[in-house]
Parts: sequence; structure tokens; C-alpha cells
Amino acid sequence: GISTESGIPDFRSGGGVWVRFDPRDFDIRRWTSSEEVRRRYWAATRESYPRVLEAESSEGHNALARLSRAGKLSLLITQNTDGLHQKAGHEPKKIVEIHGTSHFCVCVGCVEWLPRREVQARIQGGEKIPACGGCGSFLKPDAVFFGEPIVPERLSRAVDGAEAAQVFLVAGSSMAVRPAGALPEKALMAGARLIIVNDSPTRLDGSAHALLRGRIGEILPALAGAVLG
Repeated sequence: GISTESGIPDFRSGGGVWVRFDPRDFDIRRWTSSEEVRRRYWAATRESYPRVLEAESSEGHNALARLSRAGKLSLLITQNTDGLHQKAGHEPKKIVEIHGTSHFCVCVGCVEWLPRREVQARIQGGEKIPACGGCGSFLKPDAVFFGEPIVPERLSRAVDGAEAAQVFLVAGSSMAVRPAGALPEKALMAGARLIIVNDSPTRLDGSAHALLRGRIGEILPALAGAVLG
């Protein structure tokens, strides 16, 4: 995806997250039912979350932010949870983080939200499985796990945006995970033009009006330059 050029690994490519972690540990039923799975997750974040905080937005992030500020990109729908689009200067109100954010945690009991920095400081200080200070239930990152429903408001905004689009640009997505992966098809059915920018083939290459193969950090700035002059 777009954040790999910022040093954040994606999930499915060589060296990605699934090479180092068992995908089953990110199933919400397994995660909530197993203390050992939660312990492994939080232990791993001692190394992984600081990398997310330190990451800088890539040329791809920056190009999309420029398009948005110029009024050429009405809505950005991202499956990433790292917040790098905001770091690039993209207005938060023009972003739908359809899979949530890694920068907040939520209590599975009382649904209280806590800044991830606060929770992570507790982990770095030696806490094994962080618990809610209010009700005592355990905390999880706001990022959506397998089997966990997407927040209806986020999905509704994403679908509305796809169906209203004149041009739908896909950048760095395999489109393998639904419902986010089905949004380009919704845009096509509503009459949009589809542009795909990706380093490897996708299942919708044959439906694209423009297919641009290569690095996002090179192609998106060129596209933005062509649009903005």
C-alpha cells in the first residue's frame, strides 16, 4: 500500500505483517477470548507502534493531500490506520478511515476511547494487557480486526462517496478485503471512471479505464502535477 514507502509494512506482500504474525491472532473472537493472544499483540507493539509514530508521510500521501487542498479530491477512503494522510496535511474531515485508526484505543466493555499514546506508555512501562480505568475491561486498538463490523457511519460515507464519484482512484490496494474492496465496483456501476495505481496486478485491472503500474511515490506526484499544472 501507500504507506510501505513510509517504512510501514503492508499485510500481504513479502516481508509484510502476515509473514511475522499469525493472521488468526487478528480475528476478533480469538483476540477477545485469548489472554495469550492479547499479551502477544501488546508485546509486539512495543516495537511496532513507535515505528508508526516516527513514520513520515510519503510522496504518495503528499500528492493526494495537494489534490485535496486544491479541491480536486472530494473524499479519501483509506484502509490504512496509521494516520499518515493527516500527517501529510489532508483535512481529517475529508478522510474516511474505514478500518479505524491505530492512534486510539477503545474499551470493549464501556466503549470509552483513549489516546493510544497514553495506553502505549503503560505498555512501555511494563503493563502486559492494558485495562480500562473505568470499568476494568480490556482495551483494544480502534483498528478493525477480522470478524469485527465496520462502524456504520464510516461505511455509509464511503459508499456514498464511491457512488457520487466521477473518477475513482485506487492507489496501492489489492481490493481483496471487503467491503472496502467492493467500493470501486460501486463507483463503476454508478458511472465513474476507474484509475488503478498499483505495483502488482489486481482483480479489477480489466475494468480500469486507466491502469498505471509502478511505485505510488512516483506515479501519484506525476498525476497531481498533471492535474494542478
